[in-house]
Amino acid sequence: MTWIKTISYEEAEGKLKKLYERVKGPDNNIDNIMMAHSLRPHTMEGHMSLYKHVLHHSANTLPKWKLEALGVYVSLINECMYCVEHHFEGLKRLVKDDDCANRIRSALTVGLPEQVFEGPDLAMMLYANVLTTRPAHIDATMINELRISGLDDGQILEVNQVVAYFSYANRTVLGLGINTENDIIGLSPNNSDEPDNWNHA
Repeated sequence: MTWIKTISYEEAEGKLKKLYERVKGPDNNIDNIMMAHSLRPHTMEGHMSLYKHVLHHSANTLPKWKLEALGVYVSLINECMYCVEHHFEGLKRLVKDDDCANRIRSALTVGLPEQVFEGPDLAMMLYANVLTTRPAHIDATMINELRISGLDDGQILEVNQVVAYFSYANRTVLGLGINTENDIIGLSPNNSDEPDNWNHA
């Protein structure tokens, strides 16, 4: 499941076991991206806290499906299919329309978000592309364009943090050879009203 040693749920002890209890899904399943942190549990704790607060927090004002779409787009750009598959399932669950979700994925796969997005949603995607591929090219003009599209500064921050988080997660996956073997695709800690609830469902 990864190119480095990992410790399974059954083998875990101490702090690692406690963290696994917090992040586990059905049948004590631990996502491989979390298990990859098992030799340094403190990094799993940091990862989950960031993930939960950036993507699954009730203080966000942008709809969660749009944040998931950003994550899918960033992961496609970075060619991280592990994250694409996990978060596309989350997107489908939230959109509740498989045809719509598939159209979004198809457009993002070919790098044409304008086929399915417009207005502030398209502006978010264009910003995500530049921040992922050419971050030094972001300037105040692009931020102002996001404002003009209809996003407020707090929402711009939400977009920025989601894009930055997925770039981190993609590099964790790609840099350690994490795959989806034995993963249950699409589980996530969806209880946004409880930031400390990390259980995957």
